[in-house]
Amino acid sequence: MEWRRGERLQDGKYTIRDVLGKGGFGITYRVRDLEGRQFVIKTLNEEAQASQDFDKLQQDFMNEALRLVQFKKHPHIVKVYQLLQEPVQKNNVWNRLFNFGSPPASFFLCFILMEYIEGTDLQSYVNKRGGLPEAEALQYIQQVGDALTAMHQEELLHRDVKPSNIVLRASNSQAVLIDFGLARNFGIDRSPHTISGTLSYCAFEQFDPTVAEPGEYTDVYALAATLYSLVTGKLPTSAMARSINAPLKPPKQIVPNLSDRVHNAIIKGMELLPQNRPQSVQDWLKLLASPFPGFPLIPRPFPVPPPAPQPDNLRSTVGMDYKKLRDLLAAGKWREADEETAKVMLKVAGRETYGWLDTDSIKKFPCQDLRTIDQLWVKYSNGRFGFSVQKRIWLEVGGKPGEFSYEVWYKFGDRVGWRINDWIYYDDLTFSVNAPGGHLPIPLWVWGKVGYAGWVVASSLAQRLVNCNI
Repeated sequence: MEWRRGERLQDGKYTIRDVLGKGGFGITYRVRDLEGRQFVIKTLNEEAQASQDFDKLQQDFMNEALRLVQFKKHPHIVKVYQLLQEPVQKNNVWNRLFNFGSPPASFFLCFILMEYIEGTDLQSYVNKRGGLPEAEALQYIQQVGDALTAMHQEELLHRDVKPSNIVLRASNSQAVLIDFGLARNFGIDRSPHTISGTLSYCAFEQFDPTVAEPGEYTDVYALAATLYSLVTGKLPTSAMARSINAPLKPPKQIVPNLSDRVHNAIIKGMELLPQNRPQSVQDWLKLLASPFPGFPLIPRPFPVPPPAPQPDNLRSTVGMDYKKLRDLLAAGKWREADEETAKVMLKVAGRETYGWLDTDSIKKFPCQDLRTIDQLWVKYSNGRFGFSVQKRIWLEVGGKPGEFSYEVWYKFGDRVGWRINDWIYYDDLTFSVNAPGGHLPIPLWVWGKVGYAGWVVASSLAQRLVNCNI
């Protein structure tokens, strides 16, 4: 049984939007609640539901979910809110696999409710940028290392650390560890569903159960392999291939200016035999410390005061006054701020008598004014709203500035919450920070449903944002 788009769970509280991913035993969905907020739910997939070990798999799943709830305040671990269950009916999966002839029977399927993170995973980030600067890569590795340390203190292993399971929050570029489908307690009896993970990041003991029981050193290997991939932009040779004499290419051969300190830490963390690796994540992170005594690179030895708040940039090429817009945003009056945004943009473009912007006026819209409006929205929503946020989402769903595609426009509407089965009316928008990322502003100057005439403005605006480097 797999839930379809539009299906409602928990007596209508959550609506399925789309499938985010599938694994060996799990499936992850994006959902929206009655207030328009987005969440992620994860449950066992059809293959797991059809397994003869379903009861055990679901019990393991529930136990892990309950333990992961305790980390919801950790800044670098995806927040797991609660464990829920939904009544479903056995469908043709059972009949197809086991030739059951009895009528469908109902049962309860457990799922976990988690936060939906606006951002990009490190694998996609590296694919786009190539190998990362050493300092940037170390920042993400330290954050993930802190997450793993917290898990290990509670005797939980992740077992699937890799760049695609690390998401950078769009609001602050902080790394967040996700996808705990393979997390298992220390010392648990090994079973087929625990010997898994992505080949390039799996420790040798995950391939060969006779090598050693899994331990913290298992996640050390994956974290070191992840650092290898971040700084080189390449996949490391898998432990299984290395065990049959396929060598690991040293990272300094790919990145000659990589520091010896980082190079040696990667090699040590990726030792084939677990007894030759650092036995804990914290021990491995110490290898990444600065060689200068008293000045470790990570973590900092003394608190660094936050930078003084910078005054708002209210500059305008045409002398527009943006104080009112700033004050509305600072007060969290999102609807009033959205309406004010439309007013000032019409005034800047000299289109007040028309009541809407055409493509020509958008092409000529002053970059400085567009940048001021966007920066105000981004600042006071903590990176949740703004034209630059919308542009990023537009590009992520396949948008090309200046080009129109109904498929892309519908995907964009789904992502930013302007569509819930159909385009919604302006009055039905969520004027709250709980709205999906990119939900505001909507100065589309249309009547009725927000999406029907908005694509012309959105496509042209995306092109102008690119031209203005916003």
